[in-house]
Amino acid sequence: MQVTFSKAAMPKSGAIIVPCMEGSIASAAFKAINKTTKGALERAAKASGFQGKKGQITVIVGPAGVSNGHVVLIGAGKPKDFTALEAENLGGSAMAKAIALHEKAVLFAMDGLKAGDLGDGAAAHMAFGARLRGYRFDQYRTAQEKNEKMLVSKIGIYDAGAGSKAAYNDLEALAEGIVITRDLVSEPPNVLYPESFAERCRELESLGVKVKILGEKEMSKLGMGSLLGVGQGSVRESKMVAMEWRGGAKSDDTVCLVGKGVTFDTGGISLKPPAGMEDMKWDMGGAGAVTGAMAAIAGRKANANVIGVIGLVENMPDGNAQRPGDVVKSMSGKTIEVINTDAEGRLVLADALWWAQETYKPKVVIDLATLTGAILVSLAHEFGGLFSNNDELADNLIKAGKSSGDKLWHMPLTKTHYDMIKSPIADIKNIGGRWGGSSTAAAFLGHFIKDGVEWAHLDIAGMAWNEKDKATCPKGGAGYGVRLLDNFVRDQFESEASDE
Repeated sequence: MQVTFSKAAMPKSGAIIVPCMEGSIASAAFKAINKTTKGALERAAKASGFQGKKGQITVIVGPAGVSNGHVVLIGAGKPKDFTALEAENLGGSAMAKAIALHEKAVLFAMDGLKAGDLGDGAAAHMAFGARLRGYRFDQYRTAQEKNEKMLVSKIGIYDAGAGSKAAYNDLEALAEGIVITRDLVSEPPNVLYPESFAERCRELESLGVKVKILGEKEMSKLGMGSLLGVGQGSVRESKMVAMEWRGGAKSDDTVCLVGKGVTFDTGGISLKPPAGMEDMKWDMGGAGAVTGAMAAIAGRKANANVIGVIGLVENMPDGNAQRPGDVVKSMSGKTIEVINTDAEGRLVLADALWWAQETYKPKVVIDLATLTGAILVSLAHEFGGLFSNNDELADNLIKAGKSSGDKLWHMPLTKTHYDMIKSPIADIKNIGGRWGGSSTAAAFLGHFIKDGVEWAHLDIAGMAWNEKDKATCPKGGAGYGVRLLDNFVRDQFESEASDE
C-alpha cells in the first residue's frame, strides 16, 4: 500500500479525513473545507452532535468543490490523551470507514491539528495505523463480490509537519515486519510447512540478514532428539532457522529471539478434537513473530546485535509418530518423558533454546510461543503471559509492551512449578498435570536456560490471532510480538548507541 506525504492540494477523489480534537474541532483544515462547502461541514457537525470526542465519526457525502467521494470528520479526543497509540487507532478507524465506503484512497487533512506532544509524529502514527488496518489476506479468494473487495490502495498525508515523513520511516519498516508475521500466520498449512517457511526466511537476506538453515541430518548430529521427536510422524522435514542481524559493535551484547514454529499441530497421537483444529495453522505464531521482528529490526538498520532462531516442525500422527510414554534425549543431555504429544511446542523450544545459547552466547534470550490453552483461561485475549528468571528483564518487556500496544502480564514461576514436571523415569516430563499449566510449561523451558543467561518466556496463545476486527488489525493474523520485540531492542540494546 502506497503512503505519501505532500503539501500539494488534495485530489478530488478519495475519503478526505479531517481529524478533530475535542473542544476545538475547527482546525485549519476544517475551516478551509467548511468555507469551500459554504458551511456544510459545520452544519453536519452540529446536526450529528460531533464534538471531536474519541470514537465520533461524521460522514458527508460528496460536498461540492471538495470531493466527489466523502469527507469524514473523526474525533481524536482530548489533546492531553492523544498518544501515539491513540493516533494509530484513529488512523485505523479512518481506514476502516474508508473501506466501508468503498473508497480507493484515504487522505488525511492534517493542517492545524493540535496533537498533544506528538508534533509531526501524529501524522506518521496515523498513517501507520491506517496502513495496518488496511491489511488483507485474500489471495486465495477467487470469487469475491465487488462489495467484499478492499479497494483502498493509497494513504495520503496532506499539510503535515516537515518532519512527518522522516518520523514515518522507521514505522514503515515496522509495518512491513508486522505484515510478514500476519501473512505467515494466515497461510494454510499445505502452503506453509517447515521447508517453505525456512525459504521465506531467506527473503530477509535482501535486508542484510544472514540466514542459516539446519535440516534433520544436521540436527540429528547435534543431538536434537527433543525437537526431532515432534516431527517424526510427518512427511515434512523439520528445520531450524537462524537469522542473524549484526548492526552493533562486535563487543556489544547479543539478544536472541527464539520462536516456536509448529506449522500445523494435530496433537500427534494425543489427537486434538476435530472442531477448531483448522486454527492450528497458526501454532507457528511465535516463529512468525520472531521472523517479522527480524525484518523490522533489519529494515530500520537497528544499531544492535539480534539473532532470531526458530524451530520448525509439523506434528502429525502416522505410524512413525512419537508416542505418549516415549523418552527422548535433548541436545542439552536432559532426558524427557513424553506424557502428551500435544504438549509438543516446549519439546521444540528445548533444543532451539539450547542451540541458540551454545551457538551465539547471548546475554538475553526471549522465546515466544503459542504454548498453552491455559494462558487464555488466565488472560483471555488481552495479554501475553510473561515468565522470567530476571525481574529487571520482565519489567523492561512490560514497559515495551505498554508502549507498543502488545500487552504483557507477569505470571508466576516458582520451585513448585519445577517440581511438578519431575519424571519418575527421566529427568523431566513434558506436562505437569491439570493445574498451573502455563507455569509448568515455562518451568519446562527453564530447564534449558544456562546459568547467567537472562531469559523471558512469552506465551502468546491468546494473542497471535484476532477473532474480530480491531482498530489497527482486521480479523485474522494479529502480528502480535513484532512491535514488542522491536521496542524492546530499541530501548534496551540501542540506547547507548543513540546517545552518542
